[in-house]
Amino acid sequence: MTRAPLRVSLPPDPNTRAPHWTVPPGACDTHAHVFGPPDLFPYADDRRYTPPAAPIERYRNMQKITGLSRAVFVTPTAHGVDNRVVLNAISELGEDARGIANIDHSFGDAQIDALHEGGMRGARFHLMDDRPGSEEFLTDHLPRLQRKNWILDLHVDPKDLIDHESYIRALPTITIIDHMARVRGKDGVDQPAFQLLLRLLKDERFYVKLCSFDKISAVPKAHIEGSLPFLDMVPFAKACVDVAPDRVIWGTDWPHGNTFTPGRVPNEGDLLDILGEIAPDMAMRKRILVDNPARLFGFKPL
Repeated sequence: MTRAPLRVSLPPDPNTRAPHWTVPPGACDTHAHVFGPPDLFPYADDRRYTPPAAPIERYRNMQKITGLSRAVFVTPTAHGVDNRVVLNAISELGEDARGIANIDHSFGDAQIDALHEGGMRGARFHLMDDRPGSEEFLTDHLPRLQRKNWILDLHVDPKDLIDHESYIRALPTITIIDHMARVRGKDGVDQPAFQLLLRLLKDERFYVKLCSFDKISAVPKAHIEGSLPFLDMVPFAKACVDVAPDRVIWGTDWPHGNTFTPGRVPNEGDLLDILGEIAPDMAMRKRILVDNPARLFGFKPL
C-alpha cells in the first residue's frame, strides 16, 4: 500500500526583527528545533509531516538579530529518535547550547551516556492521544533520566493533563510542562487544565515553558497594524509567572514546524515583544530568560 504524500510545513519567517527592548546577556531560548539538512540528517520515515530544511546556520542568524545567545534544542519528531541533528547544533554553539533528546527502548546506558556527553540534559515524552507515548512507556524510562539527573520535558494537551493528573503529580523528576500544556486561548484562564497547571506549579518539581503561542492562541493576527499577535495568551503567562517566578522559562519554537496556515508563522521579534508584555519589569525578564534556564540546564555563570 502506497503511503499518502505528507504535508510540507511552512518555513520560518525569513525577515527576523529585533525586539523593541534589549535582551540581556545570556538570554536563553529553551525550545528550538533544527531540521536537516536532510541530506546530512535524514527525516524519519514515520514522521507526521515534512519540514523544510532549517539548519543551525539559519538559527544562529536569528540569534544574532534578536540578541538571544543561549539555546536548548529539542529533537523534533520529524527526526524520530535520531538525535544527531541536535548533537550537531550543540557542537556548533558549544557551551551556549544544551539539548533535549528523543529516546526509546533501543537506547542502552552507553547511548544515553553519549547523549549526555554531547550536551543532552533531558528527554521529551508525550502523553497525548495523537502521539506515541503512554504512562507505561515513560515509567520504563524514568530510571534512565534519574541516573543522569536529566529533566523530563512533558508534552501534553489540556485533556491529557487532566486525564494523567495523578500520574504526573507522582513523577519523581524535575519536569517541564511543555508549551503551557497547550491550553487554548479561546477557553480562558479559568479552564480546568490551566487551573491544574497553576496548582502543579506550586510544587518545586515543576517548571513551565512559555512557548508556541502561535499554535494555541485564538488571536493569530494583530487587530491593529503594528500591534502584536497572540495577546490573548499574555494573561496565562502572567499567571504562571505570579505562581512560580523562578520556574518559568521561555522558548521560540523556531522554526515553528508543523505550521501549515499562511500568516500563522510568528516573527521572533514579536515573540520577544510579547514576553516584554508578560514581564514589563526587566529584572523579571532576566529571571525568565537568563537565571531560570541557567539553573535548570546547567549553563555556566556569566
